[in-house]
Amino acid sequence: MNPLQHEGWQVCPGGVRADALTAVRQGGELRVVLLSSSMARVTYQPVLGFKEPRTWAVTPVPGQDVPWQGRDRDSLDGFQRPVVHSVEHNGAFELRTDKLRVRLHGHATPCLSWFTALHEQPLLSDRETTAYMYERRTGLIRHCVQRNRAEHYFGLGDKTGPLNLHGRRLRTLGQDALGYDPKTSDPLYKHWPFLLQRTPCGRWLGMYYDTLSSSTFDLGCEHDNYHGFFRSVDIDDGDLDYYLIVGDSPQAVVSQFVQLIGGTHLPPKWSLGYAQTAMGLADAPDAQVQLERFIDDCQHHQVPIAAFHYGSGYSTRGKQRYVFTWNQDKFPDPQAINARFQSAGMRLVANLKPCLLDDHPAFDSLIPQFIQNSSTSQPVIEPYWDGQGAHLDFTQPATIAWWQQRLRAQILDKGIDSAWNDNNEYAIQNDDAYAHGWGEAMPLHRSRPLHGMLMTRASFEAQQQHAAQTGSSESVFTVTRAGGPGIQRYAQTWSGDNTTSWDTLKWNIRTGLQMSLSGMFNTGHDVGGFYGPVPEPELFVRWVQACSLNPRMVMNSWKDGNVSNLPWMHAQVTSLVLQAINLRYQLLPYLWRCFELASAQHVPIIRPTFFNFPHDAQCLQDCDDFMLGEHVLVAPVVEQGMVLRQVYLPTRSNGSGWVDFYTRSVSAGGQWVTVDAPLSCLPLWVAQGAVIELALLTDGQVACVDGSPVQTVEF
Repeated sequence: MNPLQHEGWQVCPGGVRADALTAVRQGGELRVVLLSSSMARVTYQPVLGFKEPRTWAVTPVPGQDVPWQGRDRDSLDGFQRPVVHSVEHNGAFELRTDKLRVRLHGHATPCLSWFTALHEQPLLSDRETTAYMYERRTGLIRHCVQRNRAEHYFGLGDKTGPLNLHGRRLRTLGQDALGYDPKTSDPLYKHWPFLLQRTPCGRWLGMYYDTLSSSTFDLGCEHDNYHGFFRSVDIDDGDLDYYLIVGDSPQAVVSQFVQLIGGTHLPPKWSLGYAQTAMGLADAPDAQVQLERFIDDCQHHQVPIAAFHYGSGYSTRGKQRYVFTWNQDKFPDPQAINARFQSAGMRLVANLKPCLLDDHPAFDSLIPQFIQNSSTSQPVIEPYWDGQGAHLDFTQPATIAWWQQRLRAQILDKGIDSAWNDNNEYAIQNDDAYAHGWGEAMPLHRSRPLHGMLMTRASFEAQQQHAAQTGSSESVFTVTRAGGPGIQRYAQTWSGDNTTSWDTLKWNIRTGLQMSLSGMFNTGHDVGGFYGPVPEPELFVRWVQACSLNPRMVMNSWKDGNVSNLPWMHAQVTSLVLQAINLRYQLLPYLWRCFELASAQHVPIIRPTFFNFPHDAQCLQDCDDFMLGEHVLVAPVVEQGMVLRQVYLPTRSNGSGWVDFYTRSVSAGGQWVTVDAPLSCLPLWVAQGAVIELALLTDGQVACVDGSPVQTVEF
């Protein structure tokens, strides 16, 4: 590794408006720019320019998306730049706003230290012994900062294990992680290089590394005798371009970050209802008959179901799956079964895959539109879904046009509402793979997560166009499994192909909260576990309860023998499963308000308790509880045989307590309580004094997203 040595500091001219600092090394430039009173940007631009000259994540103007071809990485357009004061003292240079100060110092190598306006103790300091390094042999670039053992780290997307990531080494790289370990596996499906940090003094900051290259965050694993305690980020042959955000709470930091990457799409209200998908049904030889029976069973058991998510089985021939085709033997009349779903009150979402098997009917006509091999100028063909296939290149306009045309013809025009963008991690192993990049070739290792995002955007915009053509004013709904910052502008996501176990139930809660802290607010898990054994009755009920108040509630599975997780799969607990689903509908008016605030104010829907109560030290301890919005505390049961639950009720700033949702008894905050948690109960509390809306559900009534009377309740 080579340190980035400097030849001198420069302060941009302009008196009190000077808002940039640069350190120059043989024509390369390390630059600091203040973008707002609480946000700064640091870039290192080599002599030959950025390797990633465009970004698809950053879009600072509300309501304005990034161009399909990307945003110029050099651009500062759209930022409301602050008034900045520059100061020089003892060879160091400092820029100041009313909330943030940055100091550029060091002798041989540049070093940055960050402060709030009112404190001399730094929030963050680069490692003084070479903070910025690069490796000529591989193109890797490294950023090192000082580390305090009392710091807490969160974020980085869909990470497993305890919420505090201190001491771990983690990669941001999308993988198809079927059957992952819910506590230790890494990476999963998302590329999400955003880190949220709490300092020992209780202040908060975020760091977003805007790169599409795989990145490794060492948060305290590595020790070196000569450098003290530090943490580092290694960017694999990409660029150093990071945003630093400060705030007095986790909410202040997360909301700024989400606004930076374009906000959160507000989906249609129907997407909040309980939904079902089961690969076994659509994979069956008599799939249409099976789905007819499924609709009848939902009505027989009075399941309040708002949507059915088609697995990819509608497109199968044997084990292979062929996107945008229908198996007419299994589905002799797709439009008829789709109409039956719609008449039963279920909206439809279809699974789509971005890889075409080499015997797909459209394969030969699309050869120029696949990810290519630079050595052969032919499509990269690799194993995919029990065959060999090539991935579509979404950096080509022709690919986008083909995708959107087929989506309309084979999905939307057949009575399906939405696209489920799946298996879009682009985990291609060929080192020579590259994308077209709108005429500027992009190695796949620097564009991998981009395709998941652009695939999702293509689906999203095709649905918008279809809605306009059909006169619908309804908001668009899409789902994606993979991608990077920016996917939340278009889609819901989830924790991927989890495995049925008590461990997964417990640790998936943290993964969902970690995604929320990272800026993915519309998220959830496959209820009951996608992979592995069929859940036994107690585990099944607890899983439904735990997920009933997540933003996404979809029961999804792929089990041996085509067995599916279904609400009535265990007759002895069916009533308890339906009770948990109905709880979601009872709280749906409040949940919808949480969605509206997520879109308007950039705040998570589900949060760790410390998010709402950052000054309560107990809330920083790892636990199974979470907040739904501002007012509802959820305490899932995640251990087999547990019928008593210990719960910590956070200290509220106004001194008021917590109201048991069921009994209306009041308990003081700042204490542990032990409550009954029989199999029929998901422990819930509401902040005392909160006024929330609840749906009124009567006996014998099937809950629905719209149409139930609403009552306003003060707790």
